Amino acid sequence: MSAAAIQVAMRRLRRADFPELLRQIHDPPRVLFLRGATDADVLAGPAVAIVGARACSPYGAQVARMLGRELAAAGLVVVSGLARGVDGEAHRGALEAEGVTVAVLGCGIDRDYPAAHADLARRICERGLVVSEYEPGVEPAPWRFPARNRIIAGLAAVTVIVEARERSGALITADFALEDGREVFAVPGEITGSLATGTNRLLRQGAAPLTEVDDVLELFGLAASQRPRAPTVGASAAAVLERLADGAASADELARATGLEPGPLAAALAELELAGLLAEADGRYRGVGRPG
Repeated sequence: MSAAAIQVAMRRLRRADFPELLRQIHDPPRVLFLRGATDADVLAGPAVAIVGARACSPYGAQVARMLGRELAAAGLVVVSGLARGVDGEAHRGALEAEGVTVAVLGCGIDRDYPAAHADLARRICERGLVVSEYEPGVEPAPWRFPARNRIIAGLAAVTVIVEARERSGALITADFALEDGREVFAVPGEITGSLATGTNRLLRQGAAPLTEVDDVLELFGLAASQRPRAPTVGASAAAVLERLADGAASADELARATGLEPGPLAAALAELELAGLLAEADGRYRGVGRPG
């Protein structure tokens, strides 16, 4: 987006005009700067925050994208922080569903941070909003991002943590959400993985486990039928997906279970990955049509 376009699209929202949920938080910002083609009223719509690790796993990226896509397709606003990893994938999923997504910055409203997400920010501005409590020209700084997280949590009735290490900014967002009396979900992870340390701790502390998208949709009174249909796949891909319903598997294990030769198996795996139904990490494949 050019500087001229940013200037035209930028506006200011006073605290008195904040959506009710944001006004209710402990320390609401004095003002919000907005950038994008969408009216500020979308900030008052039913919203879900999806956050997690910047250096997420392929599984975490796939789950974040799937959640963003399905929740946006059901009519919910997807809120996140434009960061690498889980945040970016949640925004991309919402855009794939032609839904509305809101990115909250930890720097001046005229900045796209990280710079690698400038094109993603441009696309968000076309269908949603980029917002910040910081005026143009304010540089990103480490202490501004935890402060930014209170706005992410404050805009949403529900916060979902996809992956988080023990000391993670996503856990700060979860803490803000809990302090504000909002619902917090955590996607369960492997007990041996560092990316699940934070989310599994949230589960021990009473966060709700997210095992399917319906867990969130039900809180908003949305029926399962309002979710987008899963992509149709071929017979070989369906056989692989059926095996993955029992848990992660290597290529050799999939070949033995399905009877597929290497060529057809590779084609089936590629088909599932393109459909967003499969993720690979460390030589093992997982089905991610649902996060459970």
